Amino acid sequence: MKTILAVEDEKDILELIEYTLHKNGYDVVGLMDTAKINTLLDEEDISLILMDRNLPGCEGSEYIQKLRSDGYMTPVIYLSAKDSNEDKLVGFERGADDYITKPFNPEELVARIKAVLKRSNKEIDVIKFRDIVYDKLKNSIFIGKNEIKLSKLDKKLLNYFMVNPNILLSTEEILESVWEDSSNKKLKTVVVAINRLKEKIDPHFDKEYIKNLRGEGYMLC
Repeated sequence: MKTILAVEDEKDILELIEYTLHKNGYDVVGLMDTAKINTLLDEEDISLILMDRNLPGCEGSEYIQKLRSDGYMTPVIYLSAKDSNEDKLVGFERGADDYITKPFNPEELVARIKAVLKRSNKEIDVIKFRDIVYDKLKNSIFIGKNEIKLSKLDKKLLNYFMVNPNILLSTEEILESVWEDSSNKKLKTVVVAINRLKEKIDPHFDKEYIKNLRGEGYMLC
């Protein structure tokens, strides 16, 4: 089930959004300001953000523009009373995947969400988890401001974890998904590779990006 983050400071509109999306099979996290957005994006599997542009102490599109510059590529639909052509152009320049003006038709909102989610299922060029940013176009990985060097296998393994954050992955599943010749490999191969990756991305062992749940598997969290 997809989870939508709705950021809207008008309670009645937020409740309408939550009701509409729940009715159409989505999980919804509703916020009335931007204070917890970064934490949610780091800790939850958010598929799309519905963002109002008029928020307390913050212009929504400016906030999204900052998220984009920090490496967060979660799809965004602006839901705003700012309805001039200039407003819409600014919204798209600041990271919008779509733009819906208020008042809105709930059925159109759902249709637009489905369309954006369908497009976003394609390969993403930049992915981010916590302070790890993987730029696939440049084939580079940064932790904070520092670029780290990884082997081709390390990158495939890290990529698999980053596109499946906060999900318990069995050793067997990792082997089949990451290794092309998995039938010729042993589960110990996965364990060795993950331990090597953990040392490279967390040399001081203080961030614990990848946790080992003994007897169950591994999780990027």
